[in-house]
Amino acid sequence: MRTETPRTWLYRILAVVIWVTPAGAQPNEPYRNNLPAEHAAIAYASGTFDDRVSRLAEAVASGRIVLNHDEQFGYLPSLLEHLDIGVDTQALVFSKTSLQAPLISPRTPRAIYFSDAVAVGAVQGAPVIELVAFDPRRGAVFYTVDTARTKRPRFDRPARCLQCHQQAATLGVPGPYIGSVSTSATGRPDFRLGTVVTDHRTPFDERWGGWYVTGTHGAQSHRGNALARDPTTPAGLVDPFNQNLTSLTRFIDPGRFLVPTSDLVALMTFEHQTQMINLFTRIGWEARLADHDGILDASEAEARRLGVEEIARYMLFANEAPLIEPIQGVSSFTDTFPTRGPRDRQGRSLRDFDLRTRLFRYPLSFMIYSDLFDGLPNEIRRGVYGRLLHGLEGRADGEVILAIVRETKAGLPESWLPH
Repeated sequence: MRTETPRTWLYRILAVVIWVTPAGAQPNEPYRNNLPAEHAAIAYASGTFDDRVSRLAEAVASGRIVLNHDEQFGYLPSLLEHLDIGVDTQALVFSKTSLQAPLISPRTPRAIYFSDAVAVGAVQGAPVIELVAFDPRRGAVFYTVDTARTKRPRFDRPARCLQCHQQAATLGVPGPYIGSVSTSATGRPDFRLGTVVTDHRTPFDERWGGWYVTGTHGAQSHRGNALARDPTTPAGLVDPFNQNLTSLTRFIDPGRFLVPTSDLVALMTFEHQTQMINLFTRIGWEARLADHDGILDASEAEARRLGVEEIARYMLFANEAPLIEPIQGVSSFTDTFPTRGPRDRQGRSLRDFDLRTRLFRYPLSFMIYSDLFDGLPNEIRRGVYGRLLHGLEGRADGEVILAIVRETKAGLPESWLPH
């Protein structure tokens, strides 16, 4: 049998991730070409970075912070603690869609943890832990940290991450994404069916091929927890036997992970967040490139208007795939995630879940509090505020959402303030 090298695996991964169907895409939606990361307006690989991981790396290098090394999980628990990421955000992906693909399998899935500002990916037995932080100007910035025990573990920014994380699935800018892909019994992606890039607009029955999913969702079905036992039959499509699972013990040894779950509600939250990050980055980069190059004609003005509209519609959960029945996770995520955000005087938060007919109770993205939103070019951010205000006025839940934001978000434009 021929042995496949890491480079061979990389070519396979690139083949599957480039062939994608963006969630919510319309038939006439244009292909998003890669924007030039090294353009002077972006300078992606150079300059000063201001994100959670860069600040942690500097503190570790100087000795101000010491990462503890756990006997079983290495630096992972300490990293999550210092980056303020909850272990209950854990999502497990077993498709071989990572630069560490040879180590990923249905028995040893990749564990992903996230917050608004950073995500961490860990594979058992891997030489590095993968991290992505979200810089206000540059968007997603990718890092690795060595897993070998040492006094001061080394952080790197490998350029090769962009081979998979800057392409159509990420809107042509560096970014994260969740892909739903058919897999073989070993976790190898099935190239015949391609990949669906998922977010809150994706129909429930197209989500999570190649992922483990724990939680209950009634008669709604998804593509998670499915493997192709027969090489001639694709997997990743809906398998009734793998729905409404509250335990993964028939797939994995839960004791080898920080928590025994791959929570449904956490997955849906991360899906929304990933494409929100990519939209902020894409529209922000386009404006910065045009400003630098002096492109301020009517065509650019229209492009900015459309970009503002796209961000605002996504933030307002336009075209959100409705829940036909209530859903419920099996980890503490549903309880802990709402506690991380600001609340108004009546105790309401944009992080409050609905989970009956839609994901959030108050459908305006919690990413309005993110550094990425605040880091949008001024003209774009002002335009988004205006479009959001227009979209909320007259809606049944609009006044409640406006009241929450007015009490919890600093720097609002005057038009948002009560008159």
